[in-house]
Amino acid sequence: MVLLLRTISELRSHLKGYRQANQGKIGLVPTMGALHQGHLSLITKAIAENSLVVVSIFVNPLQFAPTEDLANYPRQLEQDLQLCESMGVDLVFAPTPEEMNSRGDTNALNNKTTVIPPQSMTQVLCGKYRPDHFTGVASIVTQLFNIIQPDKAYFGQKDAQQLAIIRRLVQDLNIPVAIVPGSIIREASGLALSSRNQYLTKLEKKEAAKIYESLQQVKLAFTEGEINATALIDLVKQKLANSEEVKIQYIELVDPVSLQAITQIKQTGLLAIAVYVGSTRLIDNIVLQKRQPIIAIDGPAGAGKSTVTRSLAHQLGLLYLDTGAMYRAVTWLVQSSGIAINDHQAIANLLQDLDLKLTSPSSIDLPTVVEIDGQDVTTAIRTLEVTANVSAIAAISAVREKLVEMQQQWGEQGGLIAEGRDIGTNVFPHAELKIFLTATASERARRRLQDLQAQGINDIDLQQLEQDIQRRDEQDSNRAISPLKKADDAIELITDNLSINQVIDKIAQLYRQLVASY
Repeated sequence: MVLLLRTISELRSHLKGYRQANQGKIGLVPTMGALHQGHLSLITKAIAENSLVVVSIFVNPLQFAPTEDLANYPRQLEQDLQLCESMGVDLVFAPTPEEMNSRGDTNALNNKTTVIPPQSMTQVLCGKYRPDHFTGVASIVTQLFNIIQPDKAYFGQKDAQQLAIIRRLVQDLNIPVAIVPGSIIREASGLALSSRNQYLTKLEKKEAAKIYESLQQVKLAFTEGEINATALIDLVKQKLANSEEVKIQYIELVDPVSLQAITQIKQTGLLAIAVYVGSTRLIDNIVLQKRQPIIAIDGPAGAGKSTVTRSLAHQLGLLYLDTGAMYRAVTWLVQSSGIAINDHQAIANLLQDLDLKLTSPSSIDLPTVVEIDGQDVTTAIRTLEVTANVSAIAAISAVREKLVEMQQQWGEQGGLIAEGRDIGTNVFPHAELKIFLTATASERARRRLQDLQAQGINDIDLQQLEQDIQRRDEQDSNRAISPLKKADDAIELITDNLSINQVIDKIAQLYRQLVASY
């Protein structure tokens, strides 16, 4: 059952006891209640990444102007508690304004210590129309960070300006919390989920869906090469011009980190919009990025590359470029076509029109979804017969050349993660983040021994395992094709004293820092 706490002292006492008894991470999902699927997606992410999750529910008076809807803002604590309990949330912190020292009068910000983010970030976009809003947000969020001291805090991308300001806040004040963004969750029509959507009439909801339609037009134009701010903004204006229900407050193209206006997209741009649909104010945005970063992970056998790569792909929302599944797929295709494995020319001819598709699975526990010519072969490529022949197929130069070509074509779109021996040196030499994941031979031997013992295999010599691993390292490093080698610009990560989760967290942090710097 979810634990509801209403006072700061109760919360601190509970978390102190938890920390004394546990070493697990604490995640925070700050909300103003009226939970919807957007909030629930953040909660799901937090539960997957932490041992204990706190959801705060607090309608913050400090972020409402006198003319805004503080009194009418939806409050449904009992319903929110039921949702949190069904999700597996550990505790909900729902303080009163008095407990948080946040009175709802017009002088509230003048009567308490506040956190004031840079004006360059608070006086643009929504800040033009809500002068003290982000000071109110920053003050309460900082207070929550100080009270809870979470390892991670989760914020939705829909509130892109808030997300950028909180990231800057954490950076400038050296607050030891990782800020984890969550994707915009939308209704079937494309309308971004918001607690304020319940104010909309049926007609207004229909008209509000045009916001997303206009953003999709912008995305299409951008993918076709349009990078000029005026042209992209005009597309939105044209789409919304025919709607009497939708009144534009602003449409701007800004840098997603600094929030400063840009005239064209060099690498990444945030197109943000605020409108009134009837009397309801709605915001939305789209990030336009020429290419998402690529993570290339190389390293010796037994360093945990596959496990780390799969988990990172799931956590960061990247495509796991499962190169092993690609070679299995080709092996299956060769066998299904009745071609002999030693007939290299026939295999080369077969691959000329290869239609191979990889899709990330719905769960981290499932394999990458593989299709050949539209046929799902995810299960078929993992038979014993395929396993027995995949090494021979992978050794064929025509196969390797074709698959590396396909991998690099996928890489042109970015947004993927791959692992191997030469991913960072040969396949993706221009990858934005290169990791060389390694461990001493003795540590990898110890891990291998544990794996074998877990399978019921106990007659194993640890010293022999270590010698075998050293021999494999030497062979891999001296291969004529795709030798194991650390790229000059790769970050070496020695994992001897790290858990899998610690390794994943370190790489995820590097990736997020990279994205934030774009």
